[in-house]
Amino acid sequence: MTRQLILDLDTGIDDALALAYALADERAHLLAVTGTYGNVVVDEGVRNSLALTELLGAPDVPVVAGPGHALARDGFEVAEISAFIHGRNGIGDVDIPDAQRGREEGSAVDFLIDAVKTYGEDLVYVPTGPMTTVACALRRAPEIAEKIGAIVCMGGALTVRGNVTPYSEANISQDPEAAHILFTSGAPVTMIGLDVTLQTLLTKEHTRRWREAGTDRARALADMTDYYIRAYETTAPKLGGCGLHDPLAVAVALDPSLVTTVDVPLAVDCEGVTRGRTIGDPDRLAEAGGRVKVAVGVDKERFVADFNDHIERIVAEGRAV
Repeated sequence: MTRQLILDLDTGIDDALALAYALADERAHLLAVTGTYGNVVVDEGVRNSLALTELLGAPDVPVVAGPGHALARDGFEVAEISAFIHGRNGIGDVDIPDAQRGREEGSAVDFLIDAVKTYGEDLVYVPTGPMTTVACALRRAPEIAEKIGAIVCMGGALTVRGNVTPYSEANISQDPEAAHILFTSGAPVTMIGLDVTLQTLLTKEHTRRWREAGTDRARALADMTDYYIRAYETTAPKLGGCGLHDPLAVAVALDPSLVTTVDVPLAVDCEGVTRGRTIGDPDRLAEAGGRVKVAVGVDKERFVADFNDHIERIVAEGRAV
């Protein structure tokens, strides 16, 4: 069954890999890429998404800009650690030509609301950066929580430490208020957090195989991913590769059997030293509804093999028909 997808990307390196995975999968119909901030400012992320969709053979996929900062802030600046991990341009300082087209007019918030009204249960929304866009949509049209098919987000950490603070994962830390709105909205949400993404590792042996295709797509994806792996050698030297954070969220959107989940009345701490922590809400433990599926286990061998099959296909052949 074809899934109607919207990817909400702060297009850094793992977002680029998530986009490539979606475009390589025949089960996915990518309705649009919506742009957010995080690894880069929103304008840079939108530029990267436009360039990558053209490079990967999908110049017809609309790209729409969303909010440029968190709900509780007036602006946004890229953190130094983000620039170190993803490069100053978000894609490992790899030079990809600008797209021949521009972004769509209008707001990603309106686009999401309209898409839910159009596609309903057939729509799967995959945010892989801060949850600001979907939180704004839920504030403006709360009824979409009951109409959307699924939301599979990359963010959070339930059973492991965060990667920004001991409590907080990067995407949630960018806008805890937005994540709290999402997790308590009653929408059908699956959280793909560090609990599982750090088990799915990519190495330079994988990127070496991509390069064998000899295409511009292969070189670009391999170069940016090798940059990412080198950054991990500094930030997490014991890991042995880079985590496939955002691609796993897209894969689960298409095949939920890849992960084992627990149902949690999830909330986000928005104050104090634990700000950004994703944790069960004790006041909602007795409630039957409104629970978030939190991934705590992953079939990592199956996913990594599947991911590499997808990337080897797209770098050789371009977008799946």
